[in-house]
Amino acid sequence: MRGTDARDADTSGADGGKPDAAVVRDALGVGVAVGLSGFAFGVTSAGSGLTVLQTCALSLLVFTGASQFALVGALAGGGNPFTAAAGAFFLGVRNAFYGLRLSQLLALPRVVRPFAAQWVIDETTAVALAQPTRRGVRIGFTVTGLSLYVLWNLTTLFGALGAEAIGDTDAWGLDAAGPAVFLALLAPMVRTTAERAVAGLAVVLGLGLLPVLPAGVPVLVAALAAPLVLWADGRRRARTAPAEAAGERDTVEEER
Repeated sequence: MRGTDARDADTSGADGGKPDAAVVRDALGVGVAVGLSGFAFGVTSAGSGLTVLQTCALSLLVFTGASQFALVGALAGGGNPFTAAAGAFFLGVRNAFYGLRLSQLLALPRVVRPFAAQWVIDETTAVALAQPTRRGVRIGFTVTGLSLYVLWNLTTLFGALGAEAIGDTDAWGLDAAGPAVFLALLAPMVRTTAERAVAGLAVVLGLGLLPVLPAGVPVLVAALAAPLVLWADGRRRARTAPAEAAGERDTVEEER
């Protein structure tokens, strides 16, 4: 059973959820795989002119990879610091929507919530939402957040210190590790026709607008795919509902 009722019970594998060890394994896999891409951020940030201290402060305090890359990318392109910061801020706003959902699933004590909010990012949300029980949600969120936070900050430091030695990160493709893992996490969750339509339209919007809009903005525009698909699906249902109702009435009359 996958639903809110199942998640409300603090159960493990015996009640339909994954065994704790399996959740920890999956969460560590995500944390390690994505955490290694912090090395690319450290190199990119140092290459854009930020000091090692500034680079590490971004990872420690901001800790949302896409926003961090958007910020240093805009700075590297000669953008105004305030404009770059604004773009990174709006890109990170998505985490607030993640938090609305996770707050219901995690049901953490109030004193813990401000600290947990630091770990509300794409990867922790994806791992948590993949769990069918509240116990699994909490384990997945905590292990992913802790492993990713520690490794991301360590690799950021190493990347910033070794920026001159590593050279161009584009040639290594390190910045693609995080998005690749996240896509691999999301792919099994896209099951219905509407979900596939949202994913496809988001890809078209994001890639199509990438050459013409500043860094980070295409991702925000791609988020419009969900309401557009829902609107189109609602219109389709409204058109087909009368015909379906008429068909049901005809069936009932024939049975009589």
